Amino acid sequence: MNREPLTPEQELEIIEELKQFDTPTVTNVVATYPGAPTCLGLYHPWDVNWYTDDRLRLMFPELGRVCGFAVTCVYGLPDPTVQGGPSFGDVLRALSDSPRPTIVVIKQDFPQRIRGKIGLCGGNMATAFRSVGCVGILSDGPSRDLGEVREIGLQYMLTGTSPGHGPQAVKAVNVPVEICGMDVCPGEIIHMDENGAVKFPRAYLKDVLERCRLLSREEEEKMAKLASTSDPDLLAQYMAGNYR
Repeated sequence: MNREPLTPEQELEIIEELKQFDTPTVTNVVATYPGAPTCLGLYHPWDVNWYTDDRLRLMFPELGRVCGFAVTCVYGLPDPTVQGGPSFGDVLRALSDSPRPTIVVIKQDFPQRIRGKIGLCGGNMATAFRSVGCVGILSDGPSRDLGEVREIGLQYMLTGTSPGHGPQAVKAVNVPVEICGMDVCPGEIIHMDENGAVKFPRAYLKDVLERCRLLSREEEEKMAKLASTSDPDLLAQYMAGNYR
């Protein structure tokens, strides 16, 4: 893959334009339809964990889609045998050092007995994230303070909510994590909306955008044809792509 590197300004422009497209459109061009002219085929559609499953919910659909660079961390119960481990400050520094905008990806590594009762992230933590360029929080567990987080304009994608928590600690920062069926490495691009989240390598930003533009035009034409007839044979042809 020989490409001219994009400038930070160009990357930001592309990320902003990608927000015009829904996440299913992005998945379609990343890997959903192998062999299609608009599909990059970056992953095997089923055998690689490149998008999320049905456990996640977008908490604030009214805030719209978000797209950004992944910064990952792992939270769990404090371990008194571990001295000098990573801290919340390390998470903030990783966000500050990353290209922007960022999405913080929080793996919740807690015992099963309490996994559904952890309001891990709240208003204070979210405000700190927002201050260092974060636009969204993606986590495979619950969090809390929906009103406060909505007010600061930070998107939340969670498995649910819970009002409280006990002692918790950062276990790792910027390591590969798995979030509800999606494997994420630091620095990958994440796009998420009410349909779920998808990831792809930073190097493909321009390619994904170009194919989203093309696919969007094709889909508009296809849906117009589908809405123009009640003939089942024609409809089947249009769905098969034989509509030109």
